[in-house]
Amino acid sequence: MKRLPGYLNRIEGELWLTEDERENLKLSYRIKDVLFEEKSPFQHVMVLDSYDFGPMLVLDGVVQTTSMDGHIYNEMIAHVPLTLHPAPQKVLIIGGGDCGAANEAAKYDTVEAIDLVEIDEVVVRACKSWLPEVSGNASDPRIRYHYVDGVKFAAETREKYDVVIVDSSDPVGPARQLFESEFYRSLFKALNDDGLMVCQSQSPILHQDVMMQTYQRIGELFPYRKMYTAVVPTYPGGLWSFTIGSKRRLPEPEHIRFSKKARYANEEILRRCFALPTFLEELLASRS
Repeated sequence: MKRLPGYLNRIEGELWLTEDERENLKLSYRIKDVLFEEKSPFQHVMVLDSYDFGPMLVLDGVVQTTSMDGHIYNEMIAHVPLTLHPAPQKVLIIGGGDCGAANEAAKYDTVEAIDLVEIDEVVVRACKSWLPEVSGNASDPRIRYHYVDGVKFAAETREKYDVVIVDSSDPVGPARQLFESEFYRSLFKALNDDGLMVCQSQSPILHQDVMMQTYQRIGELFPYRKMYTAVVPTYPGGLWSFTIGSKRRLPEPEHIRFSKKARYANEEILRRCFALPTFLEELLASRS
């Protein structure tokens, strides 16, 4: 097999995935088996069965989600905005090819339609087949799949949404556009007057530049913004940030009500996720 950064290698007879996170940091996972592998028109897609995290989705050598902790990320990126909105009916998900966020959104009876915009159909197919712990097979009839470019969809849609969830990969290559001001401007236009959006904004420890850029760009467009965090073990640094932009004043965390079936999220978690570490509070205050 050709040696590529972050791809599979055999070391002393064992199969390993080594992810190049940055110049001075590599993450390695011992792998039992390759469950799925396909080169799509957009990227190299694999589902690997790992020893510690179970089946994991790997795109171009980078771990995106795993059967062990994928529910944490998907529950937090979906349930926080959906509980903050008084009655979400139309939901747009940009990215989210593992179908986890869509599966969580489908738990809301008020939701009438979920548009999932994922450029790579291979990712959806692989996750439905090999990562049911994450995708839940996403068979709810309210989920409408659009295999198109998310930036283009957001810019051209005439639909109006209550909640937009940007479940993007890291800001590398084509995904970089999902962190640009123009993209956020398109989302602002696609939201109803009481709508809100959320995006993953990277690690507060390892990716502060991207996180702060995201926070500032959303703040330039939306009158209300808020950051919250969750711990996702397979993500570099563990601690992960999410940024909300809202057209309406957000309710105070203590007013959050939540009773959906979930493995990680509960009412207290959703309230307390807005309590930020001191270093992060000070960083946000210094740039406000």
